[in-house]
Amino acid sequence: MDEEESGVPTSDSPDDEAVSKEPKIELDEGKSPPSSPSSPSSSSPKPRKKSPKRKPKKTVKHKVRLAHELSIERRRVIRAAMADHKAEHKVEWDRSAGVKTHTLMRKRIKPGTMRSFNIPLLDTNLGESWDIPVTVINGARPGPTVTISAGIHGDELTGPSACSHLLSSAMTDPGRSLDPLQVAGVIRILPIINIPGYRNMERAFPDGRDLNREFPGRAKGSTTSRVAYRIWNDLIVGSDYIVDLHSAAKGRSNMPQVRTYLSDAHSNIIAKAFGIEVILDSKPPRGSLRRVAMEHGIGVLTYEGGGADSLDPEAVQVAVNGVLNVLRTLHVIPGNPTRPKFRLLASGSTWLRASEGGLLDMYVEPSSVVQKGDVVAKITDPGTPGLAVDIVAPNDGLLICTATNPFVTAGTPVGHFLPLEKHLDLVLGQCDEESRFIVAGSEDEPVWREEDIAEISLKGEWSGGSVDAEWRTEWLGNGNGDGDDNKDIDTNEILLVGQKKPITPETQETQKTKKTPTKTAAKPAAKPAAKSTTKTPTKTPTKTAA
Repeated sequence: MDEEESGVPTSDSPDDEAVSKEPKIELDEGKSPPSSPSSPSSSSPKPRKKSPKRKPKKTVKHKVRLAHELSIERRRVIRAAMADHKAEHKVEWDRSAGVKTHTLMRKRIKPGTMRSFNIPLLDTNLGESWDIPVTVINGARPGPTVTISAGIHGDELTGPSACSHLLSSAMTDPGRSLDPLQVAGVIRILPIINIPGYRNMERAFPDGRDLNREFPGRAKGSTTSRVAYRIWNDLIVGSDYIVDLHSAAKGRSNMPQVRTYLSDAHSNIIAKAFGIEVILDSKPPRGSLRRVAMEHGIGVLTYEGGGADSLDPEAVQVAVNGVLNVLRTLHVIPGNPTRPKFRLLASGSTWLRASEGGLLDMYVEPSSVVQKGDVVAKITDPGTPGLAVDIVAPNDGLLICTATNPFVTAGTPVGHFLPLEKHLDLVLGQCDEESRFIVAGSEDEPVWREEDIAEISLKGEWSGGSVDAEWRTEWLGNGNGDGDDNKDIDTNEILLVGQKKPITPETQETQKTKKTPTKTAAKPAAKPAAKSTTKTPTKTPTKTAA
């Protein structure tokens, strides 16, 4: 999990002219209403004018709805940042510059190829060096460098699972989404950064420190600081964009969400390109990869989905779809990105905490939508039977994280609550029967499972020796679809009713000898052609004198 536990309270300031009372819907200019027909003239009929050629209809692009829960001041800062942003075009992205061999840690990756190798996190002669897997896809065309990082916390498995699917043959084979020959730019994939934590199912490094609070690191610092220094300087530097994949910490689970700093234009673009609804506008913690990357002008987002020590299929699927959406938006891979029906931009949240200790019984799950006064959980204690405490929703809102550990004490956070002051109906319109919000892309068929499609084998032989043999027999016959009624049938060959015996060189010779020569000169054999739909009169052959 990337953020601090405590949230920023939402603003209660009234709306100004930037926000309407209704959910904001931004649409491009639509079609103008059709003009009324002219009234008929009472005078003599005039010659009819030719109607002008109709112009092709212009497709109306509907922009994504923006359900703001941001303060007015924050919205103005974001608008100003995006207005000052100019489309970036680097010389090395230009096709005229040509594509070059990409070098990473003295490993050379040629254009249009993919290479996987291991890189040590520590330079040591004794002890563990902690080699981590790295895959680089160097496209056949120039473009930006995008880094996909995962496993900064060793017990968060959503990111490593998503990266393994991105690197599967279903994604990288010729013609697939990540085919190196179709990629423009460079894609670096770091599936497991915290390899010792991953092996031990621990969040932190062996020295007890959080790697995501140690960036950019120090060459002569602590163990975790040295690892952060190696990752930043050897694997991250040179990136134009970063997508960092995370899960919740132990004891809780996150609904799929994106965290970024919306006033940073580069980060704003890829956060919205990820293609899901919930985007939390938050300043990254000190020492996190997201904060250091943003300070160095790199567009970066953090994706959160699922929980520690477990795999949530929906969270993994949304992560894979989101990465592909970002790559398509940046034109690194071909195709159009998918977009949600609306985006919920929030800059504040509330943590629901237990007021008593005991055993927690959660009534809701991550992505549940609740209304003010709803009971979201109950606390009981076996030592004091008959007593129970309810945890009630303070307002209408969305639970973006809920506790999974049933043991609580007074003050333990049990739910990350996102208040919805103005857009509850809009969010409820995308919920299931249990009031759980359906995240965009979570119900699609996983693209990486295409290689696991069941195959059914049907045994048999092609009638006539090939797939189209019987059909070819008909249009190589006498032209009307009927074969020779008097031809001999081989007793060793069984043909179904309605099928014709295939033509072979032997049968062709037999047919030539049986036919009476009626023409003085035989035409040269022509290539078979399809039947003509126009009937032509057939000439009656002339009889010769006996």
